[in-house]
Amino acid sequence: MSRNQPTTDVILIGAGIMSATLGTLMKQLEPEWNIKVFEKLSQPGEESSNEWNNAGTGHAALCELNYTTENEDGSIDISKAVKVNEQFRVSTQFWSYLVNQRLLQEPERFVRPLPHISLVHGAKNVTFLKNRFEKMIENPLFDGMEYSEETDTLKQWMPLVMEKREPREPIAATKIDTGTDVNFGALTRDLFTHLEEEKVDVQYNRSVEDVVRTEDGFWELKVKNEADQTIEYHTAPFVFIGGGGGSLHLLQKSGIPEGRQKGGFPVSGLFLSCKNTEIIEQHHAKVYGKAKEGAPPMSVPHLDTRYIGGEKTLLFGPYAGFSPKFLKTGSMLDLFQSIKPDNLFTMVASGAKNMPLTKYLIQQVLQSKEKRMDELREFIPDAKAEDWEMVTAGQRVQVIKDTEEGGKGTLQFGTEVVTSEDGSIAALLGASPGASTAVQVMLDVLERCYPDHIGKWEPKIRDMVPSYGKKLMDHPELLRRLEAENAETLGLTASENAKAENPSV
Repeated sequence: MSRNQPTTDVILIGAGIMSATLGTLMKQLEPEWNIKVFEKLSQPGEESSNEWNNAGTGHAALCELNYTTENEDGSIDISKAVKVNEQFRVSTQFWSYLVNQRLLQEPERFVRPLPHISLVHGAKNVTFLKNRFEKMIENPLFDGMEYSEETDTLKQWMPLVMEKREPREPIAATKIDTGTDVNFGALTRDLFTHLEEEKVDVQYNRSVEDVVRTEDGFWELKVKNEADQTIEYHTAPFVFIGGGGGSLHLLQKSGIPEGRQKGGFPVSGLFLSCKNTEIIEQHHAKVYGKAKEGAPPMSVPHLDTRYIGGEKTLLFGPYAGFSPKFLKTGSMLDLFQSIKPDNLFTMVASGAKNMPLTKYLIQQVLQSKEKRMDELREFIPDAKAEDWEMVTAGQRVQVIKDTEEGGKGTLQFGTEVVTSEDGSIAALLGASPGASTAVQVMLDVLERCYPDHIGKWEPKIRDMVPSYGKKLMDHPELLRRLEAENAETLGLTASENAKAENPSV
């Protein structure tokens, strides 16, 4: 039942990178639309989008080995890597458009060039990496990737990793200079600054308690003011739920059939942060390893140069942890409150088939710092405990649902958008590659939820994302042109910047 509240055109729940991206796209496409944003915390980008709560990798499948799989015959499937790479390029096109329009200032605040390196040990893994390289280099998306097993070359690529290393087994790496470090927290804050300048009504310290359908087909939100505990009601014909781990609860409250039989499993992350500036200056890359046998994809270890607050930092991880919270600032009851009659059997089935993951998480939680240092020493052989401190990253809620391939209670690793049949409400669930693919994901939301508008919007979308509707791998000339233009606009001239930051490159 409507409470005669003023109706706005669009309501976005959560002030993270997804809502920031969707709101920005909408304001470019429909400047006159009224948009409201409700955020539980006091400022934007404080949960999953915050720079300390994610890896800061521009996920383009350049170094992340979990995006390529090895078939039984030894061949390599790079289809997921291609998809992720294409999606990240959509993001860089949109960011370039915003910079060129002076809607975003100083791109170095949120994106910097950084070599992406894959590193493996052991004969079996070396063969995998070489086969992966040979497959990827055939695709124009991965032009510039190099492969080496030579110690001298590897020392040039990653001196800190190779220092004092005495290889007792084969070692190999690939490197590509067009990788990026992305500060999604800074990007989110900058986008919301722009949105507020565009008269978007962004309300902080507002917690959305309920989402219900009104008799006239609109959505009514029950919103609590965290400052004085008062309750307000807001309505809109379209609602986007972009509340990170909190999205599942609101999706369930909406009651749409598409949200049923879905659950979530929360995983927290920990990183080791280097305190020694001399060590930090010796490394200039994101170096990703291979997940150990039986470990989940989320456990891929990586040693990352990061730029946070304009300062160069060095992080290693992730180490998995467990908390029933769905958000870093959430409730210990989040997991239990997400179990409903319609997803109970899905959750039970997932628990039964994911015992190895449960065992892995228990082992991770019980690890001592010295044990964690042993994992770091696989990347930095002489790493000293006193140079590193533990940092707690964000919560990630992995999607659990029934699928044809995996059966009942399948644990999904990735990002998923759930929309109602009429397109009046959409929710984003899941985790990585998440933020890196935000622009493509939000364009998908617009296509699903506003099919009658897409024809009118298409020229403007192509203005913002010139490759819209095309696969860049099938248009190499367009790919090269956009790569050069975006690199110039965003300051991603990788080779020159890499030499300036790391003379050994």
